[in-house]
Amino acid sequence: MYRFAKAALNLSGQSARQLAVRQKSDLSSAFHAKYGTPLLIAGVAFCTGVWAYVITSTGISWNLSPVGKVQPKEWKE
Repeated sequence: MYRFAKAALNLSGQSARQLAVRQKSDLSSAFHAKYGTPLLIAGVAFCTGVWAYVITSTGISWNLSPVGKVQPKEWKE
């Protein structure tokens, strides 16, 4: 981070851009190559688990369609 701050103070700014691009490409590609798939799988598992809990355990009324369940009342004159 010190190198980036030092390069950011450069008046031309060219070295700061070069350093930022170099750091980003090195770190992000290595991070995604190492942790990308496990993080994706963990995120899908977490999301699936939370939705399974919400659907089965919270008692939310889901407003299912009343078609075929609601009968009209008799007409009163």
